Amino acid sequence: MVGSINSNSLSGAQLVSAPSVPGDSVKAGSAAAPASAGQKDTSLLSPLSRQLSESAASAAARDASLSRKELGAKATELLSQISGDGYFANKAANDAEVPATDDPDLLARARNATQFVNGSGRNPFAGMSQDQLSLIIYDDSGNFTANERRAAWSESSDQEYAWRQKAVAGAMAEYNDTGKLSKFFTSALDHYKDLPAIEQAQYPNSYEAKLQAWIALDFNYKTHTVEGQGSPQEILDKVLALDSGTFDESRSGPAV
Repeated sequence: MVGSINSNSLSGAQLVSAPSVPGDSVKAGSAAAPASAGQKDTSLLSPLSRQLSESAASAAARDASLSRKELGAKATELLSQISGDGYFANKAANDAEVPATDDPDLLARARNATQFVNGSGRNPFAGMSQDQLSLIIYDDSGNFTANERRAAWSESSDQEYAWRQKAVAGAMAEYNDTGKLSKFFTSALDHYKDLPAIEQAQYPNSYEAKLQAWIALDFNYKTHTVEGQGSPQEILDKVLALDSGTFDESRSGPAV
């Protein structure tokens, strides 16, 4: 997740050019616990579990039907409903929105979310996993109100911010100890791979390939030597020659 309701920022996290607006963990299709033969009746699930199960199925179908570019555009569209001008232009309607249900727990959760995004109370989605939060944030079925999705976005952003703080601290320690950033790049790559497809689609196409190349290079920034595979000169030559492959974000092949 990228972006935060509290406008938290961390310049060190920009080391790997993460997108400026979420996200994190586990693929959308795995958010709900796998149902055993005796658990297939969704009437036995809690209301939230049932909603997440429906959202996971919808997300899987969406991800399978859209290209990465289309998925990125869809993410932008959905995020505009719960952040920025798009959200505040409809603030009154968002605050007045009530779920189409008689379930007292769902009604209470929606009220709590509205209170939270207006500065009071506890986030009803605090402590939920990133994969579950992502299902709520990018759900467009109407199962969740705009304020519930915004509250989930806030929690996801806070968790992402905490991860970035830890990652950058680890990067500084690694550099001071070894002169390298290879473990940091590996951590960033693992983090990226854990994101659901709709959040990966918000990163540059070459993001994964560039990290893999930097990891393979295993460059020592103190001794200015390569301890892995490849050559920094090759990367420099591409940049100086303005090699289109270095800057081409329309494909996912190796860019360095």
